[in-house]
Amino acid sequence: MKLSDQDRAILREIQQGADSSLAALAEHLGMAQSTLWRRMNDLTASGVIRRRVALLDPVMVGASLCVLAQITLEDHSEEVVEGFTRMIERHPEILECHKISGAADYVLKVRVADMEAYEAFQTRHLLRSPWVRSVQSSFVLKEVKATTELPI
Repeated sequence: MKLSDQDRAILREIQQGADSSLAALAEHLGMAQSTLWRRMNDLTASGVIRRRVALLDPVMVGASLCVLAQITLEDHSEEVVEGFTRMIERHPEILECHKISGAADYVLKVRVADMEAYEAFQTRHLLRSPWVRSVQSSFVLKEVKATTELPI
Protein backbone atom coordinates (compact mmCIF):
# COMPACT_ATOMS: atom_id res chain seq x y z
CA MET A 1 0.00 0.00 0.00
CA LYS A 2 1.35 3.41 -0.96
CA LEU A 3 1.03 5.79 1.98
CA SER A 4 0.06 9.40 1.44
CA ASP A 5 1.48 12.26 3.51
CA GLN A 6 -1.87 12.32 5.32
CA ASP A 7 -1.62 8.60 6.09
CA ARG A 8 1.90 9.07 7.43
CA ALA A 9 0.75 11.90 9.69
CA ILE A 10 -2.07 9.73 11.04
CA LEU A 11 0.30 6.83 11.68
CA ARG A 12 2.86 9.03 13.45
CA GLU A 13 0.15 10.37 15.75
CA ILE A 14 -1.44 7.05 16.68
CA GLN A 15 1.95 5.47 17.36
CA GLN A 16 2.46 8.05 20.10
CA GLY A 17 -0.85 7.22 21.73
CA ALA A 18 -3.77 5.39 20.20
CA ASP A 19 -6.09 6.36 23.05
CA SER A 20 -6.92 9.83 21.70
CA SER A 21 -10.51 10.30 20.64
CA LEU A 22 -11.29 10.50 16.94
CA ALA A 23 -12.40 14.11 17.43
CA ALA A 24 -9.17 15.12 19.20
CA LEU A 25 -7.01 13.33 16.67
CA ALA A 26 -8.87 14.89 13.72
CA GLU A 27 -8.54 18.35 15.25
CA HIS A 28 -4.82 17.87 15.93
CA LEU A 29 -4.26 16.66 12.34
CA GLY A 30 -6.46 19.39 10.86
CA MET A 31 -8.83 17.05 9.10
CA ALA A 32 -12.51 16.14 9.19
CA GLN A 33 -13.49 13.29 11.52
CA SER A 34 -15.20 11.47 8.67
CA THR A 35 -12.01 11.62 6.56
CA LEU A 36 -9.90 10.43 9.47
CA TRP A 37 -12.34 7.60 10.25
CA ARG A 38 -12.30 6.47 6.61
CA ARG A 39 -8.47 6.59 6.40
CA MET A 40 -8.11 4.71 9.70
CA ASN A 41 -10.47 2.01 8.43
CA ASP A 42 -8.53 1.75 5.16
CA LEU A 43 -5.21 1.52 7.01
CA THR A 44 -6.64 -1.21 9.25
CA ALA A 45 -8.25 -3.17 6.40
CA SER A 46 -5.00 -3.11 4.43
CA GLY A 47 -3.03 -4.41 7.41
CA VAL A 48 -0.89 -1.30 7.94
CA ILE A 49 -2.54 -0.90 11.36
CA ARG A 50 -2.41 -4.41 12.82
CA ARG A 51 -4.01 -3.58 16.17
CA ARG A 52 -4.07 -1.02 18.97
CA VAL A 53 -2.66 -1.97 22.32
CA ALA A 54 -1.77 -0.57 25.74
CA LEU A 55 1.93 -0.53 26.61
CA LEU A 56 2.53 -1.69 30.17
CA ASP A 57 5.40 -0.95 32.53
CA PRO A 58 7.21 -4.32 32.86
CA VAL A 59 8.45 -3.59 36.40
CA MET A 60 4.98 -2.68 37.64
CA VAL A 61 3.47 -5.89 36.26
CA GLY A 62 6.17 -8.18 37.63
CA ALA A 63 8.29 -8.74 34.52
CA SER A 64 11.35 -6.68 35.42
CA LEU A 65 14.07 -9.00 34.09
CA CYS A 66 14.71 -8.75 30.35
CA VAL A 67 16.84 -11.46 28.75
CA LEU A 68 18.13 -11.75 25.19
CA ALA A 69 18.61 -15.45 24.51
CA GLN A 70 20.50 -16.65 21.45
CA ILE A 71 19.21 -20.04 20.35
CA THR A 72 20.99 -22.60 18.21
CA LEU A 73 18.73 -25.32 16.83
CA GLU A 74 19.60 -29.03 16.63
CA ASP A 75 19.34 -28.80 12.85
CA HIS A 76 17.44 -26.81 10.25
CA SER A 77 14.96 -29.45 9.15
CA GLU A 78 11.35 -28.45 8.61
CA GLU A 79 10.29 -30.60 11.57
CA VAL A 80 12.73 -28.87 13.95
CA VAL A 81 11.87 -25.34 12.77
CA GLU A 82 8.12 -26.02 13.01
CA GLY A 83 8.46 -27.60 16.46
CA PHE A 84 10.57 -24.70 17.70
CA THR A 85 8.07 -22.18 16.29
CA ARG A 86 5.15 -23.92 18.02
CA MET A 87 7.08 -23.90 21.31
CA ILE A 88 7.85 -20.18 20.98
CA GLU A 89 4.20 -19.33 20.33
CA ARG A 90 3.08 -21.16 23.51
CA HIS A 91 5.14 -19.03 25.91
CA PRO A 92 3.97 -15.51 26.78
CA GLU A 93 7.35 -14.84 28.44
CA ILE A 94 8.82 -14.69 24.93
CA LEU A 95 7.98 -11.24 23.64
CA GLU A 96 9.96 -11.42 20.42
CA CYS A 97 11.63 -14.11 18.34
CA HIS A 98 13.86 -13.21 15.42
CA LYS A 99 15.65 -15.53 13.01
CA ILE A 100 19.15 -14.10 12.69
CA SER A 101 22.38 -14.53 10.76
CA GLY A 102 25.60 -15.43 12.51
CA ALA A 103 26.55 -18.14 14.99
CA ALA A 104 23.05 -18.52 16.50
CA ASP A 105 19.83 -19.24 14.64
CA TYR A 106 17.37 -17.13 16.65
CA VAL A 107 17.37 -14.43 19.29
CA LEU A 108 14.54 -14.26 21.80
CA LYS A 109 13.49 -11.33 23.95
CA VAL A 110 12.21 -12.83 27.20
CA ARG A 111 10.56 -10.99 30.11
CA VAL A 112 10.19 -12.61 33.52
CA ALA A 113 10.06 -11.54 37.15
CA ASP A 114 13.63 -12.29 38.18
CA MET A 115 16.70 -14.47 37.72
CA GLU A 116 15.06 -17.49 39.39
CA ALA A 117 12.08 -17.27 37.06
CA TYR A 118 14.36 -17.13 34.02
CA GLU A 119 16.45 -20.05 35.24
CA ALA A 120 13.28 -22.12 35.66
CA PHE A 121 11.97 -21.04 32.23
CA GLN A 122 15.28 -21.77 30.52
CA THR A 123 15.68 -25.15 32.20
CA ARG A 124 12.10 -26.38 31.77
CA HIS A 125 11.37 -25.08 28.31
CA LEU A 126 14.43 -24.10 26.33
CA LEU A 127 17.10 -26.56 27.43
CA ARG A 128 14.71 -29.54 27.56
CA SER A 129 13.37 -28.81 24.11
CA PRO A 130 14.22 -31.49 21.55
CA TRP A 131 14.68 -28.72 18.96
CA VAL A 132 17.21 -26.57 20.85
CA ARG A 133 20.92 -27.43 20.83
CA SER A 134 22.14 -24.48 22.92
CA VAL A 135 21.08 -21.27 24.62
CA GLN A 136 23.33 -18.30 25.32
CA SER A 137 21.64 -15.72 27.55
CA SER A 138 22.50 -12.06 27.97
CA PHE A 139 20.84 -10.13 30.78
CA VAL A 140 19.78 -6.56 30.11
CA LEU A 141 21.43 -4.31 32.69
CA LYS A 142 19.79 -1.08 31.58
CA GLU A 143 17.22 -0.29 28.93
CA VAL A 144 18.57 2.76 27.10
CA LYS A 145 15.83 2.97 24.48
CA ALA A 146 12.65 1.01 23.95
CA THR A 147 9.98 2.10 21.52
CA THR A 148 7.27 0.61 19.40
CA GLU A 149 7.19 3.63 17.07
CA LEU A 150 8.33 2.89 13.53
CA PRO A 151 10.19 5.63 11.65
CA ILE A 152 7.55 7.00 9.30
